[in-house]
Amino acid sequence: MRGGSAHLGCRLFILWLAVAPQPRRAPVVCALLRAFALIYIGCRMPTTGERFERAVAIMERLRAPGGCPWDREQTFDTIKPYTLEETYEVLEAIDNRDWPELKGELGDLLLQVLFYAEMAKEQSSFSIDDVLDRLSTKLIDRHPHVFSNVKADTSDQVKRNWEALKDEERKKKERETTAHAEREKKSILAGVSSKIPSLIEAQKLSARAAQIGFDWPDVEGLFDKLHEETGELREHLKEFPEPGPRPQGRGMAGSGRTVVPESLQARLEEEVGDLFFVMVNIARYLSVDPESALRKTNRKFRRRFEWMENRLRASGRSAEDAPMEELESLWQQAKAHEQDAGDKTA
Repeated sequence: MRGGSAHLGCRLFILWLAVAPQPRRAPVVCALLRAFALIYIGCRMPTTGERFERAVAIMERLRAPGGCPWDREQTFDTIKPYTLEETYEVLEAIDNRDWPELKGELGDLLLQVLFYAEMAKEQSSFSIDDVLDRLSTKLIDRHPHVFSNVKADTSDQVKRNWEALKDEERKKKERETTAHAEREKKSILAGVSSKIPSLIEAQKLSARAAQIGFDWPDVEGLFDKLHEETGELREHLKEFPEPGPRPQGRGMAGSGRTVVPESLQARLEEEVGDLFFVMVNIARYLSVDPESALRKTNRKFRRRFEWMENRLRASGRSAEDAPMEELESLWQQAKAHEQDAGDKTA
C-alpha cells in the first residue's frame, strides 16, 4: 500500500471511530491497529531515520503480547552470548574484506542494541532514545576540535584530547557518587571492564598504566622481560613429573596424561599468563591489535591445516592416518602454496 492510501485509510478509520457505537469499536480497533502497524512496518522508508524507526517498531512488535515466543522469553543474560558471537562475526567479515557479509553482520549487531534497549524500556530503565541521546552527546563532547574551538590537527593530538576528556569524565563520575563510594579510593584502572576478552583487557590495563608513566622505556625492555618470563617458566618446568610435558596427541582424550600437582599447575598457569601479558605489551608498542593479530593467525592455521587435510583426502586418507613426518612435510607445502598464491595476487 502506498503512503497516500495508508493516510486515507487512517482518516477513514478515525472518522469511523467518531461515529461507531462503543460496543463495536473495541475488537475492530485492535484488529485495525495491528493491520496499520503491519502496513507501516511493510512500507518502504525513504529516510535513514524512518528506516531506524521501522527497525525499532519491529523489535517492539516481536516483544509485545502476541509477538514471537522466543523473543519474548529472552533476557539481558540470555542475549549476552549472541552479542559476543555477532561481534566476532563482524570482525571476521572485516578481516575477510567480505563487504556484502559485513552489511548483514552489522545489522545483526544492531539488532542486539535494539533488543537490549527494548528490554530496558519494558522495565522502565531507559529507551533507545536515551541511548541515541547519550551517544550524540558523547560524540560532541569528545570532539571539541570539531564542534568547539579546541585545536587538534593530528590524530595524536586527538587521542591525547580524548584521553584527557575521558579522565575528566571519570573524575566527574567520582564526584557524583554516593558518600560511601566517595570514601573509596578509585583506581586509574577502574574504567577497564573485567568482562571483555582477556587480550583486550590486558592491552587496556597496560595502556591505562602507561598514562602515568608505568611502562617500559623501549621495546627492548619488553623483549628482556619476555626472556625473563620464559626463564621463570622453564625453572618451574624442572618440577614437572617425568617424562616432562608432552602433547596430548592422538588416541583417547586424557589417556596416559601426566598428573601435575595442583600447586605446580597454578604456578605454570601464572607464568603462561605473564608471557601473554608481555606479548600484549609488545603488540601495544607496535600499534598492533593483539586480538586481531591472533584471530588472523587462527585463520591462517585453519587454511593451512585444511589444505593438508584436502591433500590427504585426495589420496583416500585422513590426518589421523598420516605419520608426523608426513604431516610436517605437508605443512611446509601448505605454507609454500599459500606464499605462491599470495605472490600471484600481489
